[in-house]
Amino acid sequence: QVQLVESGGGLVQPGGSLRLSCATSGFTFSSYEMSWYRQALGKERELVASISTRGGILNYADSVKGRFTISRDNTKGTLSLQMNSLKPEDTAVYYCIRGGPYSPPSGSWGQGTQVTVSS
Repeated sequence: QVQLVESGGGLVQPGGSLRLSCATSGFTFSSYEMSWYRQALGKERELVASISTRGGILNYADSVKGRFTISRDNTKGTLSLQMNSLKPEDTAVYYCIRGGPYSPPSGSWGQGTQVTVSS
């Protein structure tokens, strides 16, 4: 069974940084493009960033470009999202999922990890 477990969220002040991690199991991680999505209260889930199977960047949302960095470690089967210069509008639950910017998400959504940016 495909499992995706996000971690690393928390409460930070505006301008702060967080690094999110996604531990995976149940599939061949290196064979899949991967993405980070987020969902704020009252809003639809949106694509934040996507990465190719080999670690090339496929996409960043305009709202996070220059501040967030997506990466992966195929030897460990983990996906990461480094978030710098955080803004209150980044507040959301963040999810990792299989798939890239031009294909639908694949598999089940996990619990996600809450990121709250507030003073």
